[in-house]
Amino acid sequence: MGRVISDLVNRVPNIDQAVISVHCHNDLGLAVANSLAAVEAGAGQIECTINGIGERAGNCALEEIVMAMRTRNDYYNVDSRINTERLVPTSRLVSSVTGMQVQRNKAIVGRNAFAHEAGIHQDGMLK
Repeated sequence: MGRVISDLVNRVPNIDQAVISVHCHNDLGLAVANSLAAVEAGAGQIECTINGIGERAGNCALEEIVMAMRTRNDYYNVDSRINTERLVPTSRLVSSVTGMQVQRNKAIVGRNAFAHEAGIHQDGMLK
């Protein structure tokens, strides 16, 4: 994806006068990775959804994109201006409206996303 966007940026005259937008599906589990590669190569817009809902295997998950760009702002040097404190409540609202439950281990918004069992890794290493 990065190469596709990079080729557009380098080959299309006056491309700087347009906003390059990407719309990635998650059929292979790469929607977020492909979208981030596109941003790195010059895309200025990502079409995405809360909880990654969408047709087929879903679309790029907004909450994952936003937090990746926020966490690694030093690398991506972009800002979505999204209020990250509203991501979890919005995810839960979408889930309740659509009836589609968010899996417990879903990145960023899943109930177990930041849960941690103290000592479990050390215990495994010792055994």
